[in-house]
Amino acid sequence: MKFTRRTLLKFAGIGTVAIAMMPRVAFAARNSLRNVRTGIQPGNKTRLVIETGARPSYSISYPTNQLVVTLSNTAANASLAPSLVAGSLVRAITQVQSGDKLQIIADLNHPINEIPRDNILLLTPNGDNDYRLVLDFTAAAGAPVAATATSAPSQQASAPSRKYVVVIDAGHGGKDPGCIGKGGTQEKVVVLAVAKKLKNKLDAAGFQTYLTRSNDTYLKLAQRAAIGEKKHADLFLSLHANANPSRAMQGFSIYTLSEKASDEEAAKLADAENAADKIDVSGFEQFDKDIRIALSSLQQHAVAEMSVEYANGAASAFKRAKITQQPGPDVRHAPFAVLRSTVPGALIELGHLSNAAEEKLLKSSSHQDKLVAAIVKSVKAYNFDV
Repeated sequence: MKFTRRTLLKFAGIGTVAIAMMPRVAFAARNSLRNVRTGIQPGNKTRLVIETGARPSYSISYPTNQLVVTLSNTAANASLAPSLVAGSLVRAITQVQSGDKLQIIADLNHPINEIPRDNILLLTPNGDNDYRLVLDFTAAAGAPVAATATSAPSQQASAPSRKYVVVIDAGHGGKDPGCIGKGGTQEKVVVLAVAKKLKNKLDAAGFQTYLTRSNDTYLKLAQRAAIGEKKHADLFLSLHANANPSRAMQGFSIYTLSEKASDEEAAKLADAENAADKIDVSGFEQFDKDIRIALSSLQQHAVAEMSVEYANGAASAFKRAKITQQPGPDVRHAPFAVLRSTVPGALIELGHLSNAAEEKLLKSSSHQDKLVAAIVKSVKAYNFDV
């Protein structure tokens, strides 16, 4: 078992696999095929994951009703049966060896367009996984959608066994107002409004979402993290608004957990956020022994990588939405207590209440909707299956 929050959904395989072994040219394969699987992502996207032992060198082509991924210097795997989820665009997968190149040929139920670069990811080894080439695609415009969206029996067969779970944490609350803008805007009020809107949008998009607080309630940081654990969340998002001694500073920023802050500003922000209940971020003394052992796993590379993966995608989504970014790196790291759990997650500073113009924006319903739309896109694009 890798991590329970990210264990792959187990679907009944359909389709066929065949390995057409062409006359082979002698070569020393530096790479090997480990796994091929498909899944369905929100938005009726089909996901194809090709896992290899070493970093793959690949090319992609699009014959009629096929998707062909050619891997250089890679050997076929005759014992491998791909895992195909019902209702995706892929009906069968074939391996074809030609000299030192291996073709992964996916026969499709409907034609597709060329896959956008943003929908092609190459992930490094993570826990029990090796290198993964991840391709997300949909049917070409005008092509019939997969039967899952129209037929009740097919929908039941193809739907994931559970919805992905997202826990949304509206920072501060109750006796802790968070930062306060010059105009009197309280952080706890802004982030709760955004959290509620985000929950509604993610629920509508097919996710199962929970709020750590739905009213003006004070929660300790450990309680917030524990809610993510209790709900078996796949993703934990903590929403905040920032303040800076410089009234000119503005823009969003995104953070993930690490024991060492990526820069002085990240360290100061973590100190400020953690001061909400003076939690000792250097240890897990407030938890019993079993939970301390579980929480410490977040320091492992695999879970940290999942968090950074989401955070990078979120930063891209914010920038594509033309939301102002705070100067500096796309993603920063610091020992935020609220992120200390076994659930991949990020802390999102939505903007600066200390900046007069941004304070007005953060209060406005239209700007809140813009922020929510960017976060929804980042969650939809997140690699829950890999």
